[in-house]
Amino acid sequence: MQQDSNNMAVAAFRCPPEVLLRPLIRRSSTILKTPRPCVQLAQTSARNFYRGAVCVDYEKPLEILDQQRTDTLQPGYVRIAVQSCGVNFSDILLAKGQYQLKLPPPFVPGYEIAGEITEVGDGVQMFQLGDRVLGTCQLNGFAEEAIAKPQSFWRIPPQLNYHQAAAVPVSYGTAMLALTRRANIQPGETVLITAAAGGVGLATVDIAKNVFNATVIGAAGGPEKCALVKRKGADHVIDYTTENVRDRVKEITNGKGVNIVCDQVGGDIFIDCLKSLAWEGRIVVIGFASGNIPKIPANLLLLKNASAMGVWWGEYLTKNPAIFRKSVTQTLDFLADEKLSPHVSKTYTLDEINEAFNFVGTRQSVGKVVVNMS
Repeated sequence: MQQDSNNMAVAAFRCPPEVLLRPLIRRSSTILKTPRPCVQLAQTSARNFYRGAVCVDYEKPLEILDQQRTDTLQPGYVRIAVQSCGVNFSDILLAKGQYQLKLPPPFVPGYEIAGEITEVGDGVQMFQLGDRVLGTCQLNGFAEEAIAKPQSFWRIPPQLNYHQAAAVPVSYGTAMLALTRRANIQPGETVLITAAAGGVGLATVDIAKNVFNATVIGAAGGPEKCALVKRKGADHVIDYTTENVRDRVKEITNGKGVNIVCDQVGGDIFIDCLKSLAWEGRIVVIGFASGNIPKIPANLLLLKNASAMGVWWGEYLTKNPAIFRKSVTQTLDFLADEKLSPHVSKTYTLDEINEAFNFVGTRQSVGKVVVNMS
């Protein structure tokens, strides 16, 4: 039993986007102790119910149920008709009761959404009725409607549809913040990205190559994933199921090493990446997909004047909201200029939510998987 608990604790750190949920749940824990829909509806609504994917029991699949709408929208909030919601590994853990902070069923998971503003609460100046928006909410994303604070939402560029927009906030926000604020990327530097075929990985490849004109090395597991990373813009790929990361980096860089590593794998891969840094290189810790949290040999940092740092994108929402907003605002500016293109590998309908969870939970997905409400 103790081993199972340890495995669950490690699993919650495997995918970088999961860390967003921790501050969201902490801030809403007093509300969520009473099982009830966290969605409110205007009195003018013609419908009294909306559909949502509800966790009714940790041991059972999610159920599509009608949720009761409430009458009033609190000041400082907006109501959103959700069109699409990105699937993150934390959603799956939460619905199974395997996340660090448990919510008592019933509840509707999901927090990375895109949709249309249908009501604006008193005091909100950022948005108007009809605005197409993307952002993060306090759960209830896998439902037809959600209530959220506007500070964690942005207008969708006209060239993006809803399911593309739902792939942006967490993955691109994390990647942009990791490369700019944490790693201080400079044009023309060499960047090594592990788990490069995942949502955050492909976003990091996209930004590093197409915004900063970096020389990008993408590391992924298997030839199909490596081919996708190459198509996304990577100059070189490493298949770490058959190749040694350190040896390949030496070969690619003529022994100079890389300026930046964005690592989401941890374990032995992290150590190989650390050893592959150039003089004054920077390694950014984003997650631990291997389930192995490595110990950093500090002598390597000393010998290369290197830096190791972490990035917890979601925590910036509370600790430094301006930087949180900037990470996505910058992304949207580059999307508007058509320099970036989110990769959605597969979409599901709300009725197919459990198939979507299984697809992501069994690590079959690349890029982003999105659930459309209709």
